[in-house]
Amino acid sequence: MDATLTAIRRYPVKGMSGQDLPATDLTAGQAIPLDRRYGLLHGPAALDTETEGWRLPSDFFTLDRTEKLAALQTEFDEATRALIIRRGGRQVSRGRLDQPMGRTLLEQFFAAYLAGIVPGMPRLIEAQHGAFGNSEEPSVTLLNLASLRDLEERIAKQPVDPRRMRANLLVDGIDPWAERGWIGRTLTVGAATLEVVEALDCTPGNDVNPDSGIADLSLPNILERGYGHSQILLRTRVIGGGRIALGDPVTPLE
Repeated sequence: MDATLTAIRRYPVKGMSGQDLPATDLTAGQAIPLDRRYGLLHGPAALDTETEGWRLPSDFFTLDRTEKLAALQTEFDEATRALIIRRGGRQVSRGRLDQPMGRTLLEQFFAAYLAGIVPGMPRLIEAQHGAFGNSEEPSVTLLNLASLRDLEERIAKQPVDPRRMRANLLVDGIDPWAERGWIGRTLTVGAATLEVVEALDCTPGNDVNPDSGIADLSLPNILERGYGHSQILLRTRVIGGGRIALGDPVTPLE
C-alpha cells in the first residue's frame, strides 16, 4: 500500500488554530514556513525581553494549560501578517503581528479573554530563527490517518478529530501503525526528504476538542490502555528541501 499526503497544516501562532495549505516549500533544517512562527508568552516569561531564540513550551499559552484557546478561530494573512480572531464566527480582534500597535491590540484581547489564568499582560513574540516548536530542533510532525481510525474504532469507540493532534502532515493509504516502522528511516515527500526522528507522546493539549475548547478525552490513557504506549505522531526533520503538495506520495527509503 502506498502512503499519500492528504493535508498540510501549519500553526502560525503556537497554541492557536491551524491553517491548511495546498502546497509549500520545505527547506533543510527548517519547519514548515511560518509554522509556530509566533507565540503568546505569559507570566514571568512575558516580562523577559532579553531572551532570544527558542523558548520552553511552558513559557507560552498552549492548549496543554489553556484549553479555551481552542474555542477561538484564528486566520493568518501571510501577505500582511495580520491575525484575525473569531469566536462563534464573529470577529473579536484583529492586528498585524509585524507591527507594535497590531500586537498590542491582540495582546489586550488575550489579556481579557484569558483573565485570571496567569497574572500579568500576555506578550506576542516572533521566532527570529526557526520556530517555537516543542523541541528546539525545527521539526515537521506527521500523522497516519489509518492509525487514528484504528484508535477510534477499536479503543476510543468515538470519533477523534485529527485536528486534536496538531500535525503538520497527514498521510493515508497505509496500514494502521505501519508508520512506526519508519522511525530512524528517511522518507521522500514530493520533492523533499525527511528523516523520521522519533514517535511523540500525546499531551493534555491533544485531549482538547478543537470546536468546543473542552478537554473531553484522555488520549494518553486511551492509547496506553489499548496499545501499551501513548504515541501517535512522528517527529521528522527536513534533510532535503523541495516542494510538497496534496496528493504527493510519501515513500520510505530502504
